[in-house]
Amino acid sequence: MDSLSTGLVADVLDRLHHEAEIADAPLMQAFANEATSREEMISQAIAAESRDLNEVYQRFASNFLSVSPRFGRFLYMSARACKAKRIVEFGSSMGISAIYMAAALRDLGGGCLIGTDLEPGKIERARGNIEAAGLADLVEFRFGDARETLASDVGEIDMVMLDGAFTLYLPILKLLEPHLKPGALIVGENAFEEASGYIDYVRDPGNGYLSLSLPFDLGRGNELTIKT
Repeated sequence: MDSLSTGLVADVLDRLHHEAEIADAPLMQAFANEATSREEMISQAIAAESRDLNEVYQRFASNFLSVSPRFGRFLYMSARACKAKRIVEFGSSMGISAIYMAAALRDLGGGCLIGTDLEPGKIERARGNIEAAGLADLVEFRFGDARETLASDVGEIDMVMLDGAFTLYLPILKLLEPHLKPGALIVGENAFEEASGYIDYVRDPGNGYLSLSLPFDLGRGNELTIKT
């Protein structure tokens, strides 16, 4: 059984990726026009988050900033490979990545995905998109700062998706650490070495992880980590 190939989930994902491409095109063009290096862009983003996290994400309230179809397929396959029953996502945006992972839960026989986002409008749209895909019974979205929304009632976690504020990856991981099952997968998109110390932490076996970069969507800072 594979919900990504045909049917309601596949149709909704095709529509959302198309909407995301249109919605984010002006932002992507603006980034291209600035002609700054990748390092400069990351440095500027980290500085902006450090000044005012809420202001940064209010500015992107109408942008999807979503995973690519290929990365989404990877999320689905990762969830199925680890036989996930409980997944936590930091930075749900409009819900595209949540649909991929919730579809895996459905195809595995059920489970729960807990998503969180700082923007109320994004949470509202994510709920609508999850419902459109027929997966609402598998997903709980929490609105607010993830350092608060994920501080309790997360259960034993099989998989974590990190795709929010760059500077919070390590604090969020440490918040969730006591709840990670042995063998739990942690997937980071935009897990940049320059931000928060996350990469150094998960690549140190002494901290109980094995980790490596993913060889697709290059430049996005994609990282796969397993809790050993």
